Parts: sequence; C-alpha cells; structure tokens
Amino acid sequence: MKGDNISQRLLAFAAAALRVASHLSKSPEGRHVAKQLIRAATASGANYEEARGAESRPDFVHKIKVSGKEMRESHFWLRLTQHAQLAKGLDVAPIIQEAHELVAILTASAKTAKSR
Repeated sequence: MKGDNISQRLLAFAAAALRVASHLSKSPEGRHVAKQLIRAATASGANYEEARGAESRPDFVHKIKVSGKEMRESHFWLRLTQHAQLAKGLDVAPIIQEAHELVAILTASAKTAKSR
C-alpha cells in the first residue's frame, strides 16, 4: 500500500526514540527532554497515519505538515540530547540522521501533494 515504507520508518523511529528516552539522565533536564522527545517522536507517526486516512487533499497536506513539524521537533530534542550529553554511552547520531531524512521526506510529500 502506498505510504507503507514511510509508515514503517516512522514507527521504527518512534520506537528508537523511546529507547533513547529510556537511557536519558534521570536529572530534571533529562526527564524534561525525555518527555518532549517521546511526545514529538510518537506524534509524528500518529499524524502521518491520520494523513493516510485524510478526507481531502487539503486535510492530507495539513496532517503531513503537522507530522513534519513534530519530526523537526524530535530532531531538535535528539540534537540537544547529543550536545548536552544526556545519554552517555549511547550513540544517537543514527537516529538524528533518520530524523533529518524523515523531515526531508515529509516536507517533500507535503509540497508534492499541495502542488497537485
């Protein structure tokens, strides 16, 4: 089915983000970042699934854009995790790269759908 690959990548990304969040420092900063990361990373996939069931092209475009915004936010929290060294001993670079790629895919998808 169209969109299954992106859907699977978003699901895998959300699961990876949950694993990162579970490794974050239990400090107030770590807990704050973990909560924000969990919310944004899981919302991106959920909004994408809503877009797949959209009632109209404008509805689809809107939900894809929301998914992209949540992914951009996830990307930020992951970069902050890396820069602040909140997940010591955990290599977050691969998930940061995946977030970057998913932002590009979702942005392109919204642009393509809007132009049709």
